[in-house]
Amino acid sequence: MNKIISISVEGLTISTQKIGNEYYLSLTDIARKKNAIEPKDVVKNWMRSRTTIEFLAIWEELNNPQFKGVEIDPLLFEAGDNAFTLSPSRWIELTNAIGIISKAGKNGGTFAHLDIAFEFATWVSSAFKMYLIKEFQRLKNEESNRLKLEWNFQRTLAKVNYRIHTDAIKENLIPHELTKTQMSFIYASEADLLNMALFGKTAAQWRNENPDAEGNIRDMATIEQLVVLSNLESINALLIQQEIPASDRLFQLNRVAITQMKSLFNNTNLTKLQ
Repeated sequence: MNKIISISVEGLTISTQKIGNEYYLSLTDIARKKNAIEPKDVVKNWMRSRTTIEFLAIWEELNNPQFKGVEIDPLLFEAGDNAFTLSPSRWIELTNAIGIISKAGKNGGTFAHLDIAFEFATWVSSAFKMYLIKEFQRLKNEESNRLKLEWNFQRTLAKVNYRIHTDAIKENLIPHELTKTQMSFIYASEADLLNMALFGKTAAQWRNENPDAEGNIRDMATIEQLVVLSNLESINALLIQQEIPASDRLFQLNRVAITQMKSLFNNTNLTKLQ
């Protein structure tokens, strides 16, 4: 489900939502600038124009491989006729369009991709479009700053000993003692040796188990695991200097990981950060 976020433009509330990596704005809300009582009629009037249909078709051809371009010919022929009307739902049904979305019920209305929404805003009011762009840019900047803050926050927390998880989660996060079979494997990299010690699997094994995940095994780690991982890296460096074989280092690192994870969860004096 896509989260609806509202922005305010000249006293109007404009709903926005992010679908994948693309932003969609409510044409219904923008249309209230022109007709607050029947905004749907404003959208329909805009769509009955030949210029609008051509613009929408070009956008779909550039962005939608499943677009049924042949279906626009009858629409272009009828465009401009007094009896001609075109609703968002009809456009979507005829052409398999993705640039415009028609939703019913709560948070419903007509949403359109940012490119199309700005084109519609120009038709409604050039000045309003400028204010809309400015407010949308503010929204994007806030989101960008928030994402940067979250990333930095996570990395900073990896340097402290901290826990806030329930007992059920705690039990699942504490590493298992590796079996003799697991210990017998020789792993291709020191990174995977650490992965085995803490997570019980290599990066490749984790990827095979989570093919749809966007990040890697360490991107999905909890704060506690990142803390222990940082400690394991330091300890492993010392063990390497002592020329301890990889299999022996794996055994020691696994025991350290288990001990430290238990210690994190059992330390009631740790500061809880939200």
